[in-house]
This record gives sequence, C-alpha cells and structure tokens, in this order.
Amino acid sequence: MAAPYTVADGVHESTRVPSQSSVSEEKRPQFGTRFLTDPRQVFQHNAWDNVEWTEEQEAAAKSKVQENSQPLPPEKQEDFDSRANEYWNDFYTIHENRFFKDRHWLFTEFPELAPAPPRDRRPPPDRRHAPPSASDPSDFPGSSASYRILEVGCGVGNTVFPILKTNNDPGLFVYCCDFSRTAVELVKANPEYDAGRCLAFACDLSDDSAAYPVPDGTLDVVVLIFVLSALHPDKMRASVSRLARLLKPGGVMLLRDYGRYDMAQLRFKKGRCLSDNFYVRGDGTRVYFFTQDELHDIFTEAGLEKVQNLVDRRLQVNRGKQLTMYRVWIQCKYRRNPEEETDSA
Repeated sequence: MAAPYTVADGVHESTRVPSQSSVSEEKRPQFGTRFLTDPRQVFQHNAWDNVEWTEEQEAAAKSKVQENSQPLPPEKQEDFDSRANEYWNDFYTIHENRFFKDRHWLFTEFPELAPAPPRDRRPPPDRRHAPPSASDPSDFPGSSASYRILEVGCGVGNTVFPILKTNNDPGLFVYCCDFSRTAVELVKANPEYDAGRCLAFACDLSDDSAAYPVPDGTLDVVVLIFVLSALHPDKMRASVSRLARLLKPGGVMLLRDYGRYDMAQLRFKKGRCLSDNFYVRGDGTRVYFFTQDELHDIFTEAGLEKVQNLVDRRLQVNRGKQLTMYRVWIQCKYRRNPEEETDSA
C-alpha cells in the first residue's frame, strides 16, 4: 500500500476519499454545476462532477483490467476465502484510529436515514443487549421502535454514529453489524455508542442462513456502504435476498459501492486478481467492482423494485501534487413492494 495509508468512509484505500455531494436521479443539487469545461482549470477545485470519459480513456481502462486479470490458483483463492475474518480483524486492529469520519454527504444522498419524525412516534424501551424472547417473537431489541435501520458492514461506526447523532427521532432504533468482531467491539467501546438506541453485533453477511436480532419484515432501511464488494461474487445474491426479507413492505435498501474501472481497480497489479473484477489487496481483504446492471439483477432477484441506480463519476484532484484521480461509484436505492404482505409484525 502507498503511504500514507488512509481509510475513508469505511473504504480501505491508499488515497483519501473526500466527502460526497448530494445525488438525485439526474444530477447533484449541491455540486451539480461543478463541471470541468476547460482542462486548463483542472486544479482549480479538488473535485469535478459527472466527468464523462472519452472512448480512448475507457478503452485504456478496459485494457488495463484485462492485462491484470489472470486469476490466482484455486488453492490461494480458497485460502483468502477461509481466512477472510482473520484479515478483516487484523485490518481493524491495525487501523482502528486511522479512519476519516467525514460523511457529510450521507443525509443528502440518503435522506431515509434522517426522516422527519411523526408526532406519534414513541421512544423504544431500553433493551440493552436483550436477546429476542423465544416465547414472544415480537419481543426483540428495538421491538417498540417506530423506525428501524440496519447498517451491514458497519466497520468502526462511520455511518451509524452520524445517524445516531443527526437523527433525534425518539422512535428510532439502529442495528449495526460487521463480519469482524474486532470492528464490533470498537463500535461498542466508542463513547457515542448508545445501547438504548443501538445494537451492534457480529454477523457474516455471506452466510445466507445467518440469524439477525430482528424478525423478517421489521426493518425500514438496510444500508450497505462499500460492503457488498467485499463478498465473494458467488455469495452476493443470496446475501442480499436474506437482507431483503428483513425489510417491511415499502422498506428500502441503500447501497453505495465501487463501480467498474474505478481508480482502485486500475491500480491493481498482476497477481492480485481472484476472478473477473474481483481482487485481493495486499493485506488479504478483497474487493469487487460492479456495473449498474449487475447490481440491478442482484436487487430485483431479491424481489426489490428500483428507485435509483446511478453511476457517480468523479474527477478528484490533488492540487498539492498536481495529480488527477478518476473515481467511479455506484449508488442504488431499491424498495420492497409496499403492497407485499408479510407474516412479521
């Protein structure tokens, strides 16, 4: 990894990712006019929006990916898969104090995380670490909440803590989980962790039979920010389908993740490819780079309806070093059919 090693928005990279702007289906209200029309002015700002690639640039990106796409032997791939938990635990142990927490974009991109509380919402009871009751399936942590959010792949809390701090709805309850038990313990140790409004727990998203502390059909929002890309591609569809069952009718799944030909993908050298568009970093953690169509298929196969599926192409600029960096992210919102019936309360 290039120095200095930084982590931005829970995404582990060698280059800091600045905070994002708001996004609508067509363009961003806040930074929607920051277009680069004169290449000579590229270093005037630290980011430019909606950057269109030339045919030559896209062809070069495809060629670079193809050049480095020879997969590692199956035994090495199996080793990275079986030791995935170990690698992520090591990652959070080493970098626990080196995370940027600048998600100012979070609530403009995803206003569902900061809803205006209806007057009749009541605060949930204090169920600190209480397990679900076997005799009463409606009795679970946050069961009396009127708005429930689950963040999957919470890391050290770069999303959950801004939610708790910004959303003062007394009826809100937030669940957050991560594959890494080290990350979950760091969340619980954070002074901003409020066990009366939040439950952090370890969970393997790639296990489609994993037990969650809430019944199916009880969540208003599921959040996936730079986390689905860490799964083996063969496990993504079943994992999203499992999460979709947790949503209430009308509930939404929110995703922001790596897009195909992002700078991070083009930086991988030979010997890091596991399969098409799926790579292993130097520390053993893995990452996949999506297309819009792939994500649409994953979400619709899980029974969800499209609300938003867009590509965020950004030209980031390091004015000090006179460097330009092309970023590609995909942002999605998919909803469970409001008319769909569910057996859960």
